Amino acid sequence: MGRPWSVGVLTGWVLAGSLLLTACGDPSSGPETASTPSSPRTASTTHQRPAATPGASTGARAEEAAAERPTVLYLGDSLAVENQKVLGGLLRDEEKARYTGAPYSGTTLCDYLEGSGEKSLVPPKDKAAALVRRLRPDFVVLQFWGNAWGYTPCMDGITYDKERDRYFARYSADAGRLTDQIAHAASGTRIVWVLQGPDPITPDRVRRVNAVYERQARASGDLLADAGKAVSAASARYTWTQYLPCTAYERAHGPYCTRPGSRRTALHRDDDYLHFCLAPTTSTPSPCPVRSPGILRISRVISQTIGAAVASASAAD
Repeated sequence: MGRPWSVGVLTGWVLAGSLLLTACGDPSSGPETASTPSSPRTASTTHQRPAATPGASTGARAEEAAAERPTVLYLGDSLAVENQKVLGGLLRDEEKARYTGAPYSGTTLCDYLEGSGEKSLVPPKDKAAALVRRLRPDFVVLQFWGNAWGYTPCMDGITYDKERDRYFARYSADAGRLTDQIAHAASGTRIVWVLQGPDPITPDRVRRVNAVYERQARASGDLLADAGKAVSAASARYTWTQYLPCTAYERAHGPYCTRPGSRRTALHRDDDYLHFCLAPTTSTPSPCPVRSPGILRISRVISQTIGAAVASASAAD
């Protein structure tokens, strides 16, 4: 393809919905390793813990080392399914974090609310508050594109194209409810709201979804990770693009700079404008089996946001 999609090229919301439901998922525990596919629809919560530090496995040193490692819970939709193991690898390697990923493809905020019952795509044991009570994480990372096509049952049929005001009002309310449920589940847990990248069909929708996250983060004193900026053109934050100039890291690590001759790299496949996995999508959401620049870019921003927060808290102590 080589150029951005336009509304006329796509077949509209039907295609968008089908792409959302067939997430290609995400690479393994680190950006250099491919993982064994697993379906996020079967409550496949992923746990990753760092290797023990030599000489610090017992006594006070072990307790001190464990206390300094942040505990991170990652929730979200198909884009989080793509990212979950790369993010876990980065957090493990860079922050020595204890990490759990529990994303489900096709979901939105209301799916993780306790009380959504049978209408939810997320089982009760993996609701945000249930996981927070069990794991007591320092950080809960929330990454949601903002399902807008009427697939998610808990949205009660409210869609962006037909009821925009109700869509944003509901989305804002769900962000507040999810924040409250997490806060009541465990004290001291901070939410990291991940800002999304451009949408070629309705760019204003993503802009306004990100604004919901920004308002909620300000209201509750939580964090923002502008991962969407890392997959946007430097001069056009909300203009979709398939290719961006390779970063220095991507140029130094060949597979991540997909077009070295022009020093540009692919963020999306020709047949999938939404996901960042460069392998074909499948009917069963599963980890991406190939190195994908967009996934690494997004995951690095999230990891760096958590790292900065940990460093700031340590400096304040």
